[in-house]
Amino acid sequence: MSKYVSGFFKNLGGRYKRIRLRCKGKPLPEYYESKVERLKELENLSENGKIDLFYGDESHVCSEGYVPYGWQFPDEQVCILSEKAHRINCFGMINRQSKCFWSTTEQSINAQFILEYFENFSFEIHKETFVILDNASVHRAKIIRERMPYWQKRGLFIFFLPPYSPHLNIAETIWRKLKKEWLDPEDYFDKDSLFYATNRCLANLGTNLVVRYSKFNIN
Repeated sequence: MSKYVSGFFKNLGGRYKRIRLRCKGKPLPEYYESKVERLKELENLSENGKIDLFYGDESHVCSEGYVPYGWQFPDEQVCILSEKAHRINCFGMINRQSKCFWSTTEQSINAQFILEYFENFSFEIHKETFVILDNASVHRAKIIRERMPYWQKRGLFIFFLPPYSPHLNIAETIWRKLKKEWLDPEDYFDKDSLFYATNRCLANLGTNLVVRYSKFNIN
């Protein structure tokens, strides 16, 4: 039955693809379109080697892994040993070639963390560099906005996505792959194992681990 259903949808021009989560709210159409047009310009400049372009985002992994189902055999007790959950916060920036800059911490990723991260990063760039961020409060905090003119003098520019537009941020793919593909069940055994495994995965991103991005395209 399933092959007939898939064939039916294919004949109608449908494609079987991942359904993305999107915010309930919507940005103002004109503002959204102007932001997308500017983002297209940045993508074209990056593709032609005129600038470096990265997408940034933060997330976390937790030692209390979520594994709701698994294969079990008769007389076998399958369980996950429970302990106090330890949270590892991550901030990462990636481009379409999977070049990645990242940092992990057990502390909160707040505005001060973002400030210090970009302050250090602004001294490492070799050409004009744009970083795409969402509108999280830690990205738009007063201390960030006050420091941005100094970063711009060094060639570092922050570009904010329109509100309610997480689908425009390719950096979110890092965390989906990290949690669902790259980390193994045994990595969640304790805090040290998870911290090591998380840093190992991020360090291998761009070499042994690659995210294959397509060209910028908004459907």
